[in-house]
Amino acid sequence: MNLLEIFNSPFFQTALLAGLLASIASGMIGSFVVVKRLVFLSGSIAHSVLSGMGLFLWLQRKHGITWLNPLYGAFLAAVISALLIGWIHLKYRQRKDAVIASIWASGMAIGVIFISLTPGYNVELFNFLFGNILWTTAQDLWMLFALDLAIFAIVATQFQKLLAVSFDEEQAHLQGIPVNKLYFLLLCLVAVSIVLLVQVIGTILVIALLALPPLIANLFTNTLKSLIVLSILFCAFFNTFGLVLSYELNWPIGATIALTATTSYFIALFFDKRKKLKF
Repeated sequence: MNLLEIFNSPFFQTALLAGLLASIASGMIGSFVVVKRLVFLSGSIAHSVLSGMGLFLWLQRKHGITWLNPLYGAFLAAVISALLIGWIHLKYRQRKDAVIASIWASGMAIGVIFISLTPGYNVELFNFLFGNILWTTAQDLWMLFALDLAIFAIVATQFQKLLAVSFDEEQAHLQGIPVNKLYFLLLCLVAVSIVLLVQVIGTILVIALLALPPLIANLFTNTLKSLIVLSILFCAFFNTFGLVLSYELNWPIGATIALTATTSYFIALFFDKRKKLKF
């Protein structure tokens, strides 16, 4: 099958559209993740979603609750983890890296335990960890579209406040901006975006699409708005090119997309004359 026939394939078209829809959320929220320096925190949330996936998959397979889609479990686990990280950090003033590490480890452990208890779990485990965008259904596309609209609406209406909180929390607090509420809102948006990307690239590689497109875009712009636009474009390119390359080389899709993003980042750094990030 040649490349033109692949583009005409319904499976490829669905996967391509899923990647483009995921790129919108990734570019928008990933920009705030990079500016706010939440990459490590995002990694914790990404790995903790395995606990929700494992639990829902176990309930679905072991107890016959067929409507419990593992993706719903991922959303639940991601949001709970994000809120828990924020609450512990603000309430008890614990070191953020310690809280992140504990949730990272416990989320992965719970997920692996439930998946190991689930009959015929091997295929699901591989795809949850490393992604398989070819699993995407028409229902998934509609869900991705709805979540993109919701994220866009929130970011558009709260942009100035999120911008202030991202760059200077103390100044934002003096201006009467509800810093803590916006911090929790940003964490929830990060959680939702991560779940969108899990289907494309998997929990282990999700940080590649959340952080690398904004980091590359940061080399070409000084404003947050243009950073978001460029991040979306870069993410869409990595998804599309990685998808095509994975077919040509017969490589795993998620890993190929991640490798495309990381290679592009190192190339961009090599040719960047400033040799440092602005943010």
